[in-house]
Amino acid sequence: MEITDIAGVYCNGVKEGKFGLGLVKCSGTVAGVFTRNKIKAAPVIVCTENIADGYVKGIIVNSGNANAFTGEQGIEDAREMCRIAAGLFGCNEWEVAVASTGVIGRRLDMEWIRVKAPEVYAGLGNTKAHADNFARSIITTDRFVKKTCSEKARIAAVAKGAGMIAPNMATMLCFIFTSAKFDSGELYEMLRKAVGKSFNRLTVDGDTSTNDTVLLVSTGRERVDAGIFEDELEKVCYSLAKQMARDGEGTTRVFEVAVDGAASDEDADRIARTVASSLLVKTAIFGCDPNWGRIVAAVGYSGADVDERITLSFENQTDRVLLVDCGRPVGNEREARELLKNSEEFVIKIELEKGKGKGFAIGCDLSYDYVKLNSEYTT
Repeated sequence: MEITDIAGVYCNGVKEGKFGLGLVKCSGTVAGVFTRNKIKAAPVIVCTENIADGYVKGIIVNSGNANAFTGEQGIEDAREMCRIAAGLFGCNEWEVAVASTGVIGRRLDMEWIRVKAPEVYAGLGNTKAHADNFARSIITTDRFVKKTCSEKARIAAVAKGAGMIAPNMATMLCFIFTSAKFDSGELYEMLRKAVGKSFNRLTVDGDTSTNDTVLLVSTGRERVDAGIFEDELEKVCYSLAKQMARDGEGTTRVFEVAVDGAASDEDADRIARTVASSLLVKTAIFGCDPNWGRIVAAVGYSGADVDERITLSFENQTDRVLLVDCGRPVGNEREARELLKNSEEFVIKIELEKGKGKGFAIGCDLSYDYVKLNSEYTT
């Protein structure tokens, strides 16, 4: 199921080298969640304004240039993108959502956008090929397109994101479409909760972008139970978050940090995010080194209420290797190393004896390729 299988969604896109442009024509209610970085990109500011009334008639997205830290000219360029799209869609510019991703601090090539937008619009359609064109147009360093769906709730989504990813949200653009009928307030509450349980649990490198944008658009063509929709929306967002971690600019392994027995859910989340963000943990995992001391140290400096009564294990779908049992090392490093070597995905399970708090975070390893890619990003 593609985004073009959602009734009322038409799209297309083009990618030329590092630069891309995508358009989506879709009339409906809309909700958005954006970066918490205080340096917000121009398209984030403009998009927030344009969707404030909860209605949208289309989306325009460019990749290769973030249009961030570009001052008043950047704001005007983002608004011009909306005017260009509005002229094609036959609507008002404030009825267009806008997003950008790419290098910070450089002006958009507006002439390229002026030329390419009509070409992209002329090829608008609702086939899988059109959905693929749009998905490719929004990626930057991504190694693969990220998309998922829920036929049960009539949801389809596409996203980009690989590096500069940390909680609050992740460095990403995500466009979610549904034909389920909800008003914008309902959409926002469900989206906010879903993001909190997915994208806000993801960390690749500890950096939060200036451009993070998640939009949820409902074309309102059919009724879906709200409870079912909310559950399925969370699954869709979680799937995309895991795909981003798997891409992760050189990632070889994805892991979840699951914490149980913390003094509170907030403490559990704090511990999970700290461990998932630790560069020493990430590099150890890349080397298949079961250096559990780095994990224990991260638990200790997380700021949560902890003591040495920690139980720590590595788990995949078939095996569990216990490394620390209530503060006592048990010496299973060889088995843990084998589990890491044979697992593209696994769980770091941390059990405390402080209470009933539970939490989790999603992370990935940090490889040579991450350093190489990001050292050459603007060149």
